[in-house]
Amino acid sequence: MASSTSEPEVVRVSQKGQATIPKPLREKFGIESPGEVFIYEEEGRIVIEPVPGLTELHGIHASEGEPGEVLAKVRAEKEAEKRREADRADDLRPSDR
Repeated sequence: MASSTSEPEVVRVSQKGQATIPKPLREKFGIESPGEVFIYEEEGRIVIEPVPGLTELHGIHASEGEPGEVLAKVRAEKEAEKRREADRADDLRPSDR
């Protein structure tokens, strides 16, 4: 394994679409396991960002952004995940035909 976290590393994707974030990157960015990350597409790339913990949010001033902006983003991501899971469950249910 490369000693630098800036070097690309091949990561396998399971049949369920799961991939493991390499330990040096999890440690560098403070991603707990088990834990949660934001994942989205930006400029043709997949971006993964740690969800900020309560300790990171401590001391954030309302003047630096809309109040509750981070919380709203976390809630939206969780709702989107619930919808995706419900859609997957619907796809797996046998049809009544």
